[in-house]
Amino acid sequence: MADQRKSLGDLTVSPLCLGGNVFGWTADEAESFAVLDAYTAAGGNFVDTADAYSAWVPGHAGGESETVLGNWMAARGNRADVVIATKVGAHPDYKGLSAKTVKEAAEQSLRRLRTDCIDLYYTHYDDPALPVEEFLTALDALVREGKVRQIAASNITPERLEEALLFSEREGLARYVALQPHYNLVSRHTYEGPLAEVAARHGLGAVPYFALAAGFLTGKYRPGTTVDSARAGRAAEYQGTERGERVLAALDGIATARGAEPAAVALAWLAAQPTVVAPLASARTVQQLGTLLAVADLRLDEHELAALTTASA
Repeated sequence: MADQRKSLGDLTVSPLCLGGNVFGWTADEAESFAVLDAYTAAGGNFVDTADAYSAWVPGHAGGESETVLGNWMAARGNRADVVIATKVGAHPDYKGLSAKTVKEAAEQSLRRLRTDCIDLYYTHYDDPALPVEEFLTALDALVREGKVRQIAASNITPERLEEALLFSEREGLARYVALQPHYNLVSRHTYEGPLAEVAARHGLGAVPYFALAAGFLTGKYRPGTTVDSARAGRAAEYQGTERGERVLAALDGIATARGAEPAAVALAWLAAQPTVVAPLASARTVQQLGTLLAVADLRLDEHELAALTTASA
């Protein structure tokens, strides 16, 4: 993947972003280290986490994923070789995007990550109660202090994204360079349309989350099957639906013809969509990671892309 990297603002990133939501949750530290080692050995350099991961787990406080990632970079001595993305706004102790919250949450993330600079810092969720100038000014201060390189947005409406971008441009502040939308073959309406149009108009790169629909697009979740996974409940939303079955059938056909896994084909479709720089997917094991890494070398032709687009309409 090292020779297939793409630009995201002034960052250069791999065509697959490795999700860190499982680190310290369904993957313990040793398993997480193994996945991270395999990802970087394959040429990957783009890892995504958040200060809120994994606060939803009983006994967790949030920040577990950042801690694992920080420990791994310290153990490997490779901080300069990895692009680290994390997020602010959803940690139980640092909710929202007030200037005070942004500043304090960033310091905590830097501590857990054991670094002096975050490469890509997302606003995890918009905070509609605040004017955009409050959090953008706070984020700009972090950039000016050298604690953040680039900023990005997730879970935001087209209107607020446009407002934020125009404010940054008008005031000469750091501006969003990336967007992390919920986007995949069975969840297209959340991004396609006005949000994607704002991203395209302003040159933002998209790094879609739930790129495999919580595992549904791996093909493991079929009618009559039960999968032992922490994400099974979310994946089951698509299981047995007419649209879900159409998409799986189309994935199966292309995967068989290409000698690939359905997950790799689903990621390849996503990677080919306008504005998408790198799909985001997580792996609990090195075996799971191998399937995801295949997206770097899988280029679907126009007929395959059209077949998947039609099946998922």
